[in-house]
Amino acid sequence: MKIGSFSIDSSSAVFIIAELSANHNGSLATAIETIKAAKRAGANCIKLQTYTADTMTISSERDDFKIKGTIWEGKYLHDLYQEAYTPWEWHQELFSAAEKEGLICFSSPFDKTAVDFLETLNVPAYKIASFEITDIPLIEYVASKGKPVIISTGIAELADIELAIEACRRKGNHDIALVKCTSSYPAPIEEANLVMIQDLKDRFDVISGLSDHTMGSTAPIVATVLGAKIIEKHFILDRSIGGPDASFSMNEEEFTEMVKAVRDTEKAIGTLNYTLTEKQSKGKDFSRSLYVVKTIKAGETITEENVRSIRPGFGLHPKYFKEILGRQVNTDIEEGTRMDLKFLS
Repeated sequence: MKIGSFSIDSSSAVFIIAELSANHNGSLATAIETIKAAKRAGANCIKLQTYTADTMTISSERDDFKIKGTIWEGKYLHDLYQEAYTPWEWHQELFSAAEKEGLICFSSPFDKTAVDFLETLNVPAYKIASFEITDIPLIEYVASKGKPVIISTGIAELADIELAIEACRRKGNHDIALVKCTSSYPAPIEEANLVMIQDLKDRFDVISGLSDHTMGSTAPIVATVLGAKIIEKHFILDRSIGGPDASFSMNEEEFTEMVKAVRDTEKAIGTLNYTLTEKQSKGKDFSRSLYVVKTIKAGETITEENVRSIRPGFGLHPKYFKEILGRQVNTDIEEGTRMDLKFLS
């Protein structure tokens, strides 16, 4: 999978996405400053959301449209989306700001009109948000554009994921990533179920990753260990500015620390390689080897008292110890001499 200039595969670095979402708090200037901060923090990408309140829902105060059991308790859907949406007239300027910073930029569309609009901006990829994974017509339309599709699995059961994958492939699009997500804001760490990252990759033969709503960097670090190649986190300049998503978003300092932790984790994971580096090889100086620990005269026998396996590691390999025990030596050997097979009669 290639998104902009970034190639994502099993051997690549993790693709780190800073999710702008509603964290502009209604200010274009704040949105642009957030993009700059995301670059400073080490993100590879800034992601937007493209919708309006009217493309998401209808303005109704019936009980069905009242939010319950979340941080947006008591709000009506239309009111929340009216507060949170990113004005479409900002998009071109935000894409330009991202390009200027060297960040990849794409978006989550929430209906066909958003896809059509984003196509005019030549987006390099699309993200299907967690709650849209069941919108098969939308997924088909997105997939038909022939660009990489990243799908969040937040509210999905296995059958929902299968339908979404099938929708993409039915349109001839096999450039798919699945990102494990817990659609709770913030998400409890015990509900992260990061073990699913590897299963998503293996079961569906796709790139897998994490769209994370937990607090802190623990989940992204563990996800990296488990093979995640995409990590997405909500990003905000400063939680004090408020907004619908502020409480579960990382600020610049936190995001910077997370990126460093992920990059350090990648280094620690390394590669399958039994060859020692030059520095690691130096450590063998402190390994065990066979040394003469008591002077031996020519014709005397090697015993456990005059030859031992000790540090340092410059002498004969300890694997020869049993082989040389009881053998006579052909020369005088002083204490502290590296044992060598050439000393044997």
